[in-house]
Amino acid sequence: MSTFGPLTVDHELQPAHAEVIRATLPLVGANIDTITQTFYARMFAARPELLRNLFNRGNQAQGAQQRALAASIATYATHLVDPALPHPDELLSRIGHKHASLGITADQYSIVYEHLFAAIVEVLGAEAVTTEVAEAWDRVYWMMAHTLIDLENRLYESAGVVAGQVFHRGIVTTRTDDPSGAVVLGVTGDWPDLRHQRPGGYVSVGVTLPDGARQIRQYSLISLTDAGEVTFAVKPVVASAGCPAGEVSNWIATSLRLGDVVDISIPFGDLPTADIAAGPAVLISAGIGITPMNGILEHLTLSGAQSEVVVVHADRNPAGHPLRARQRQLVDALPNAVLELWYEEPGDFAGAHRGRLDLTLVDLPEGASFYVCGNSGFVQAVKSQLVDSGVDRSRVHCELFAPDEWLLG
Repeated sequence: MSTFGPLTVDHELQPAHAEVIRATLPLVGANIDTITQTFYARMFAARPELLRNLFNRGNQAQGAQQRALAASIATYATHLVDPALPHPDELLSRIGHKHASLGITADQYSIVYEHLFAAIVEVLGAEAVTTEVAEAWDRVYWMMAHTLIDLENRLYESAGVVAGQVFHRGIVTTRTDDPSGAVVLGVTGDWPDLRHQRPGGYVSVGVTLPDGARQIRQYSLISLTDAGEVTFAVKPVVASAGCPAGEVSNWIATSLRLGDVVDISIPFGDLPTADIAAGPAVLISAGIGITPMNGILEHLTLSGAQSEVVVVHADRNPAGHPLRARQRQLVDALPNAVLELWYEEPGDFAGAHRGRLDLTLVDLPEGASFYVCGNSGFVQAVKSQLVDSGVDRSRVHCELFAPDEWLLG
């Protein structure tokens, strides 16, 4: 078992290790899905409480978490042996913020290491995983792990909390059932000072389900108040082909009521919104992806922003458009904001485009920052449209409610 070394490490492998990684990447890549499936099976057999109380059971059931782990390790290792590729800073930042919102601590990386490397040997065979191969991949894992541990510790320190101690008990003080089917919840608790949080962040919400499992999900913040109330929206998720129903979102929507107690983390999230009011911004969303965008609009309204803001939202129909009335109010409250809507089935709704989002019909401000949130297909399509229109990728910032969100790069 490797021990923890310095928390800050170089993003460079020793030449001998780099040569081994370069030679074995095709083999590991060809088997990475089997390796990660074996890893999770081994780890949950040894530590079943992790599946019940930490990992998203829905993502596990459909294989999303396995694919996310595979993608992150392969992406990181590929960069190490080919530094000309884009640096995986975005990948590491997304993972680090998500881990911090869950209260992950350094000791848990040893648990992952134990079962992951046992899975590698089981899948590839001891004859393939020689001492040299094991040492090289051991180095890759701990370089990535130490980098994340360092980032997570800095996030905890900046939040003023002990590492891993991010959850607070909150009381549900407001509940609004939106016409779209989403539920807007306000939760008040004894949080640290939240007034300086960047807009577009999220909190982790921990609930105990009827079977006794404590499951955690992340929800984007709509607003924060000086009185210590955080507001977020939850959209029930129905089962579809290959995807189970959203057990936490559905339980919250049907069961959480005024006065109930719920565990809420302090906010995290790495959307670069600290200076969003300093220049033009374009907020693009679909479905429940509207939540971080409305959070940004709330911030711009409260700060009296004068900058140009273009708000674009796409949905199947007006009835299913979450938080539609509040979005309209916020846009109207900003002096230089416009709202463009797309509905596949607009019915007799006036003032919306029909069909799928087409950004060539939108007057995009010169030099704007772009913020995109929705499902993976939507986000990828929007990114392609923006790049095709000449927008530099560095000005496009995405949020995706999925464990493989860093693949958007």
